[in-house]
Amino acid sequence: MAILPALVLYIDDDPGLARLVQKALGRRGYAVETASTSEEGLARLAKGGVDVIALDHFLPVGTGLDFLGRLRSHTAAPPVVYVTGSAETAVAVAALKAGAADYVPKAVGEEFLELLGSAIDQAIEKGRLERARDRAQQEVREAKDRAEILLHEVNHRVANSLALVVAMVRMQANATVDPAAKDALEETQSRISAIAGVHRRLYTSDDVRSVEISDYLAKMLDELETTLNASGKASTIKLTAEPVAVTTDKAVAIGVIVTELVTNAFKYAYPDESAGEIRVRLHRIAEGRVNLIVEDDGIGWSGSGPAEGTGVGSRIIAALGRNLGAEIEYKGGVGCCASLEFEI
Repeated sequence: MAILPALVLYIDDDPGLARLVQKALGRRGYAVETASTSEEGLARLAKGGVDVIALDHFLPVGTGLDFLGRLRSHTAAPPVVYVTGSAETAVAVAALKAGAADYVPKAVGEEFLELLGSAIDQAIEKGRLERARDRAQQEVREAKDRAEILLHEVNHRVANSLALVVAMVRMQANATVDPAAKDALEETQSRISAIAGVHRRLYTSDDVRSVEISDYLAKMLDELETTLNASGKASTIKLTAEPVAVTTDKAVAIGVIVTELVTNAFKYAYPDESAGEIRVRLHRIAEGRVNLIVEDDGIGWSGSGPAEGTGVGSRIIAALGRNLGAEIEYKGGVGCCASLEFEI
């Protein structure tokens, strides 16, 4: 397939100079069409196929600056080389500000034609590079969109699979008679639910890199309270959390830590089937740093001495705390207060 020569549209009301330009640019390998007015130029441009415009300042009606103003409404308009009088530097500057790619001082003789040809060469090459850049940027955007759609789908499928696992563990817990095994299965169910909640947030979010933690914790704790109350306890969970975006891996760690601490408070803070309040608080303490607190008004635990139950939850909390770059602290006083500070 033959490659067509680049098409130059030369707009000038001087027919003699237009013929000279047409011959000179033809020798450089360009196809050249001419127009004597802005209206003729715009009409030819609307037909398409123009690679570059050479535009004289003085036209029968208005100036080339007026043409540049009207050219802004055209999508993917070709580059413009502006032709001005030799002493009209202010006009040249105005043309460049209006969107011209280059300018050439108009003169008589071969020097003007040579300068015009060189400026057109450069304008076409610049236009080619800009189009290549735009295509590359568009391809990157499309690839990013495809990757995000795929990642949303992956998170959706992971969340569905985890929900299925949660349901199976719940069924097994309901069918289990042994109290210790039942407790272990219910704890496992809560841990899986905390991780599944992150994936639910990811596939319904516009940003798969982070999770808005206050909204995530609110939904997670609501589900957790329902599950734990079904076991016979009637404690309540109160959440106070600032809207903070955290990375996905940290959101998983925070969710599991809160699940473990709240579950422990439900089981051990208020004995003898009594009920109370469990408070979860998350707030900023400095730029990029937050404090997470889970506390109750129960019998209290300072973090020392043997832990209730199997101790698996305490080991999980300690390990995930280290992943966050934090050590959990248990503060004395009424009830139990677990606190940790970390970077987000």
